[in-house]
Amino acid sequence: MRLDGVSYRYGRQGRWVLRDICLDLPPGGTVVVLGRNGVGKSTLLQLVAGVLRPSRGRVHDRPTPVGWVPERFPADQPFTVAGYLTAMARLHPGAARHAIDAWVDRLGLEPYRGTRLAELSKGTAQKVGLAQALIPGPKLLVLDEPWEGLDAAARDLVPGIVAEVVGAGGIVLVSDHRGETGRLPGATTVTVADGTVTAQEATPDDTAIIEIQVPAATAEATAEALRADGHDVVAVRTKARV
Repeated sequence: MRLDGVSYRYGRQGRWVLRDICLDLPPGGTVVVLGRNGVGKSTLLQLVAGVLRPSRGRVHDRPTPVGWVPERFPADQPFTVAGYLTAMARLHPGAARHAIDAWVDRLGLEPYRGTRLAELSKGTAQKVGLAQALIPGPKLLVLDEPWEGLDAAARDLVPGIVAEVVGAGGIVLVSDHRGETGRLPGATTVTVADGTVTAQEATPDDTAIIEIQVPAATAEATAEALRADGHDVVAVRTKARV
C-alpha cells in the first residue's frame, strides 16, 4: 500500500492539514503514528483507512477488508451490542458468524450482548469498536488511540491482536499518546509535524526494559507519570495477595 503525494484540507478554503505525503506501508508491518495533538495524526489514519479521501494525491493498493477503530466509538446508535456487531458483519460477506462470538468472548463482551450501545461505558464501547473492526479478519487494521478507555486486561490484549494481524500478512497503523507503543516491537515510527511525515525504522537494540515495583494503589498514577515524561510503559501488572 502506498500514499502518493497525499494532501488534505477540511473545506476548499481550509488550511492544509497534511501536504504531499509519500508513505509506503508494506504487508506484514506495524506503523506507529506519533505527533502532538492537532498535527493531523487522526487525519492521516482516516486517509489510510479510506474514511477520508485525499484533497490531492492518491492512495494505491489499499488491502481489504479494512478494520477501522476511531479514538472515540460512536455509541449514540439505536443498536444493542449483538445487533450492531451482526449488522457490521453483514457489510463483509466473507465474515464468519463464529467470528462475532469469538471476539465477544475474547474481549469480555458477553455480559453486554443485549445492552444498548448508548448505555455502555466508554471502555466497553471501545471494545465493541475493536470487535467490529476485527470480525472480518482485516488485512489493514487502523487503530486511533486503541488503548484509550480500556481496562488493564483489555489493554494487554492489543499487542497480541496486532501481532496476529501482522503475522497473517496484514498492515497495522496505530496512534497512541499513552506511551503503550513499547508493546509493539519491530514497528516503524511515523512522526507527523508541520503537515508532513517522517518515517523511522525500528531500532530494537537501542532500548532497554526496566521493571519497577510500586504499591498497587499507585500503579496507574505511576504509569501515567512515566508516560508524561516520555517513557513507554510496556505493561502494568497486579497480583492478588495470597
